[in-house]
Amino acid sequence: MTKKIKILPNGPYEISADVPLKKNTILTDKEGVSTAWGEGKTYDTPKDKPYHVCRCGRSKKSPFCDGAHAKIGFKGTETADNAPYMENVTVYKGPHGTLLDNEALCAVGRFCDRAGQVWNLIEEDSKESFDTAVEEACNCPAGRLTIVKDGKHIEPKLPQEVGAVQDPQKNHRGPLWVKGGIEVEGATGVKYEKRNRVTLCRCGESGNMPFCDASHLMCKHMEKPDA
Repeated sequence: MTKKIKILPNGPYEISADVPLKKNTILTDKEGVSTAWGEGKTYDTPKDKPYHVCRCGRSKKSPFCDGAHAKIGFKGTETADNAPYMENVTVYKGPHGTLLDNEALCAVGRFCDRAGQVWNLIEEDSKESFDTAVEEACNCPAGRLTIVKDGKHIEPKLPQEVGAVQDPQKNHRGPLWVKGGIEVEGATGVKYEKRNRVTLCRCGESGNMPFCDASHLMCKHMEKPDA
């Protein structure tokens, strides 16, 4: 059976029973720079039927839906143009590889800022700088950043699972991190490009629905961490 996330009209994400849901935390150094991902608990989810994850950001049982979307009159209209990733990338060429950047997909995980920023690192004629650039790009949960070397896209090996992102440095809950090429189907039946990593909005305020555009960082209702 195809692992799938179905977006319900003006409602939550419906996730296949066989897709694990975990808590993923952005870890930072003492200066507050994002350095790595921390994996927390795996949530108990049904084994024989789909489960529902909050999309409006107001659930008191987050990350799960508690019906708050109906109470607040949530409108989750999808506005993303659904163009393939490669159609909207900016290309940064370097001596050891090429950085692709689709800025519209940014979820502000801030991994790209370490060690002088990935856009500068890719241009340096240093194997160490290139390896750091690869690490930073691969830690980007939204898949905004990808590095290509010798014609091949470098991607992290990710299991097919979903992460409820926690951002303690910013004191906010983050997006839904969809990993490993899980199919995402919109409320109208449109199927979005299947990618190794994407981030879906959980605050209900994104201007690029269903994808995260970092609006959660401006939402007071996203300050409380997931259970």
